[in-house]
Amino acid sequence: MTGLVGLYPLGGVAWDYFQYVIGLARMGHDVYYHEDTWTWPYQPLENRATSEGDYSARFIGDFFARYAPDLRDRWHYRHLHQKSYGMSQEAFDEIARTADLFLNVSGDCFIPDALSPRCMKVFLDTDPGYNQIMLRERFEWSENVERWCSIVEAHDRHLTNAENIHGSDCLVPSTGLDWKPTGRPVVLALWDAVPPDPPPPGAPWTTVMTWNNFKGPLVYQGVEYKSKGAEFEKVIEMPRRVPVPFRVALGGTQAPAARVASHGWDVVDAPTATLTPESYRTFIAASRGEFSTAKHVYVALRTGWFSYRSACYLASGRPVVVQDTGFSSLLPCGEGIVSFDTADAAEDALREVEGNYERHAKAAREVAEECFEASKVLGQLLEDSLGEAS
Repeated sequence: MTGLVGLYPLGGVAWDYFQYVIGLARMGHDVYYHEDTWTWPYQPLENRATSEGDYSARFIGDFFARYAPDLRDRWHYRHLHQKSYGMSQEAFDEIARTADLFLNVSGDCFIPDALSPRCMKVFLDTDPGYNQIMLRERFEWSENVERWCSIVEAHDRHLTNAENIHGSDCLVPSTGLDWKPTGRPVVLALWDAVPPDPPPPGAPWTTVMTWNNFKGPLVYQGVEYKSKGAEFEKVIEMPRRVPVPFRVALGGTQAPAARVASHGWDVVDAPTATLTPESYRTFIAASRGEFSTAKHVYVALRTGWFSYRSACYLASGRPVVVQDTGFSSLLPCGEGIVSFDTADAAEDALREVEGNYERHAKAAREVAEECFEASKVLGQLLEDSLGEAS
């Protein structure tokens, strides 16, 4: 399976992708991590892209050494399509020739040349709405867009985190591809290290967010769909409405940190606060719960998207008060997960959880066990990937 951990070597990104690898391995599968995006990676210590691959490679190797030692020799980071870290190119090619499944999570990795013809190639869409509009419109501002679209179409199966993709209210554009909804796997045992006792009432409600990561306007049928900052504006005054602390780990191009702070938020730098997998887990552990909006495109198109990050909060026994994208008809909301559509509903939800915190904290872990436990999610993913086509 692939991911973007080398491209963005940060704690939250690592947890997003590596729980697939670890979850599949713990189910007894012979699994390897592979990454080949042909792109300069982000260097978080210097806040810039870099032509070097050493930091990314150390980050990947350190994660497996700490959290999944049995996988420490089962990863291949191909930097700029030129230099291999972890496994050699030759060793990886031998694995690729025997693979039954190539799971391209986020779809930014090139399909390996050495894959056998019988290998099932599966694209997993983690940015629903955005990707379907890109496939339809093929914006010139998106670098190498035609190549990316051809890679997406070259896969045999297509999964999506738009879990409401077949809902009557879902407005995700048709692409001619047969999308199957899939959830977010969480290896619960890796979150048992978070202290089970809830944080004190003075602990902050937190989230981690990128203000805007679109490189150009995302327009479909005359409507511009935006990123997360547009939705965050709707709740920016929440610290003045609910007398609890709020903290946001903020990143992204031109993120208005000073303005967000002026509304009562404790603003910290996202790459610094979540630099390592452990600091990301610590950030969640120190939280009362998560309070967050979603990208405008997810909300407006009623995708049913639910955050990988929110699933980790739940696994840690931290309730989440999060903006509804259409998931409220698919997930057990009301305890543990409380969704909102408006600022007034968000205020009500926060007051409800604070007033019944222990009940919601207990429900949070129960929801994680019911809906996000890795073997359940990945078992269905494998069935949809390798089973008979519908």
